[in-house]
Amino acid sequence: MNALDWLTRRRTALPDDQQQRCTALPTPQAPDETPLAQQRLVVVDLETSGLDLKRDQVLSIGAVVIDGGAIRLGEQFECTLHRDGHTVSASVLIHGLAPSDIAAGIEPAEALLAFMEFLGDSPLLAFHAGFDQHMLARALKDTLNLRLRHTFFDAAELAPMLCPQADIRNGGLDDWTRHFGLQVGRRHNASADALVTAELALILFSRARKQQIDSLKALEQRLKSWRQRLQGHSL
Repeated sequence: MNALDWLTRRRTALPDDQQQRCTALPTPQAPDETPLAQQRLVVVDLETSGLDLKRDQVLSIGAVVIDGGAIRLGEQFECTLHRDGHTVSASVLIHGLAPSDIAAGIEPAEALLAFMEFLGDSPLLAFHAGFDQHMLARALKDTLNLRLRHTFFDAAELAPMLCPQADIRNGGLDDWTRHFGLQVGRRHNASADALVTAELALILFSRARKQQIDSLKALEQRLKSWRQRLQGHSL
């Protein structure tokens, strides 16, 4: 895609029905004192065409809901996005999405809008959330001209904070699933990764409650203190 194509795509107005749906999206919920056992949280995982934050694209979205202290298996989101001109790359060996899968995917604006409607006003959680947050934010801005304002929590950060005895530093999802004996159906599949991350999150929330951390607001405050301690130790 050259610069002119990119600018033209950015200027393309959404159809009226999609614009109305964007306007109707709820205001995101800020972390508050709702007990963790009553909190609705959306666990998300993205598969992308690569790891370049500026050039690569979101190819699929998988998400599952935690609500009432349990994973709501009846509330799952799974979608592959259509991408023009998508070709085989090294990332196919990881996520398994062939060009034919992408060609048969859903139009990006519709896919992203459907995900935002599924998300509602809930906070988000992911493993290595910074990458997912950046890629989702860029996709929403480029495709729907929407700003992502939802709070993200990172299970990769929560796990070592809440479980220091595990002595897992800079661990990946596989490290933590092995530590807790979780079964993974299929790694690097957006829906499967979202589900196992949700299972990990429930374990972490249980550990948090034992440490008198029983809301996302309290969790956010503890994370702030933990980051400051880590920064002090690194000086």
